[in-house]
Amino acid sequence: MLSISPIPAFSDNYIWHLQQGDKHWVVDPGEADPVVKALRGASLNGILITHHHLDHTGGIASLFKQYQCPVLGPASIEGVTTPLTGGGGVTVLGMPLGVCNIPGHTLDHLALILREPVSERSVQTHLFCGDTLFAAGCGRLFEGTPEQMFHSLAKLGTLDATTRVYCAHEYTLGNLHFAKVVEPGNTAIEQRLSSCQALRDANKPTLPSTIAQELATNPFLRCKVPEVIKSAAHHAGQPHPSTLDQVTVFAILREWKDQF
Repeated sequence: MLSISPIPAFSDNYIWHLQQGDKHWVVDPGEADPVVKALRGASLNGILITHHHLDHTGGIASLFKQYQCPVLGPASIEGVTTPLTGGGGVTVLGMPLGVCNIPGHTLDHLALILREPVSERSVQTHLFCGDTLFAAGCGRLFEGTPEQMFHSLAKLGTLDATTRVYCAHEYTLGNLHFAKVVEPGNTAIEQRLSSCQALRDANKPTLPSTIAQELATNPFLRCKVPEVIKSAAHHAGQPHPSTLDQVTVFAILREWKDQF
């Protein structure tokens, strides 16, 4: 059985730890020490990287030195031993891992999509999306354009509704407070905020989420919803909401969230 658990790092990062039997992989190790402690003497069999920011890559050199394991990720990153490209795929822990280009937060950002067979007829999909899709939010645009990020998120939104979403930061409560302001009539946001607050009060992670949850509560995936369009238009001082296309709505929301 595949086990996926978060390893806390820095103030709000999660390094995702994939374990199947005696095999261990990690995703986006910004630090090495928390990974070594989580392994409890076991070997590390591989590292997956979504993008080049240091809080996702800072532990690569130390972990590679200690474990001599493969490092899979964008070719632009120092220390990557197996470059990944969108549209390609590899096998990790005996399961297919698909790769999708999702520029916006950075230009080299990849989504890593692991498909776990759970029976003869069913597959559980696991999405490792770094800093592109967050629970009820999305990453800042450090390198890409609003149009790029919008289309990257749209790609992720087409994944199966039961897909589990493993983003790299514990930003959920702040994102949900923003979502509630954008779409105050959405009761699913209020319900999710309550349940996530209870998790954080118990010092538990709010992740993973699911694509279904994101489609229901994440304003950045709801740019065609009338209330979201109306809120964006009001914030931007646009008197005619119906003239705004989805990319423009997204751009307004992202700029708004930057200042929220």
